Amino acid sequence: MKILVTGGAGFIGSALVRHIVAVSDAEIVNLDKLTYAAAPEALEDCALSPRYSFRRLDICDGAAVSAALEADQPDAIVHLAAESHVDRSIDDPGDFVTTNIVGTFALLQAARGYIETLTGARRDHFRFLHVSTDEVFGALSAGDPPAAEQAPYRPNSPYAASKAASDHLVRAWGETYGLPVVCSNCTNNYGPWQYPEKLVPVMIARALDGRPLPVYGDGGNIRDWLHVSDHAAALWTILTRAPAGVRYTVGSRQERTNNQVVEAICAHMDRRFPDRAPHRRLIARVPDRPGHDFRYAIDPSKLEKDLGFRPAHTFEGGLAETIDWYLANEAWWRRRAASTAQADRRGLRVGLRRRAAKAPA
Repeated sequence: MKILVTGGAGFIGSALVRHIVAVSDAEIVNLDKLTYAAAPEALEDCALSPRYSFRRLDICDGAAVSAALEADQPDAIVHLAAESHVDRSIDDPGDFVTTNIVGTFALLQAARGYIETLTGARRDHFRFLHVSTDEVFGALSAGDPPAAEQAPYRPNSPYAASKAASDHLVRAWGETYGLPVVCSNCTNNYGPWQYPEKLVPVMIARALDGRPLPVYGDGGNIRDWLHVSDHAAALWTILTRAPAGVRYTVGSRQERTNNQVVEAICAHMDRRFPDRAPHRRLIARVPDRPGHDFRYAIDPSKLEKDLGFRPAHTFEGGLAETIDWYLANEAWWRRRAASTAQADRRGLRVGLRRRAAKAPA
């Protein structure tokens, strides 16, 4: 089996590539543009495998993608390439429309042309797995049931809207053109190699330096947290076992408020650095971001029932492993954090720049 992964140098993509190399004999072709959030270092061990190859290209370049498909002859495509940071989507929504919508369209068209060249069992078994987010379903209230596969779409951020659009394109190419698509919608991920702009790595880094821990609003926003290696295992299970035309929501049943996540990080840091305790004194409230959804939660019952999948990590255990990893790989994330700070010369928090730009002098 040969699998083409788009965005395979990203946080979730690299976890999936590592998982496939570890648990199977499949060959992997990684297509990645290597934007700011890519982590090629996360694939150094995979690069030693003769079953791994890399092509640097932009999925919006349909001709280049078609050429790669023709050359590599994959048996499946896993589509992970995306812009994914909500705050950045508030500042620069055009990048999200281009990558997440136009890029998905170009990839679907290339896949549509490619599958026409396949016959027999190769065509019957081909899959296009589109990896999406729970944010397409919009905000839930505290008492609402978690979102399942049939939940209505109500995206509230430019990021969520761009992913919702890509989901609809994937479904339409399945229904109209017979492309054997599968879609997954996952909840918040955390774990090693996550770019240091997301909540968990930001809080670890700032706690280590004794800097304020900025929490949006009152910190009551709720997310369901899934370790990235569990997500990778779920994607492999879906890719190899799910029939065409289905959707799976992927979650961990481990909802936490932002306050609980940050306080858990503080408690772990207290145990590692008792001389600096209590780290929770560093927690600082900052103005909420525009359109900040109150709660996301996923009902993974269908995935559990159909394919028997359940995450291996508890949130507490996975968070402890994640903190250990960031402490052991300080040089990597410090380089990345420094490059982000250099790009943000005005010192404005991501997600508030447009608001600042529009404010009266």
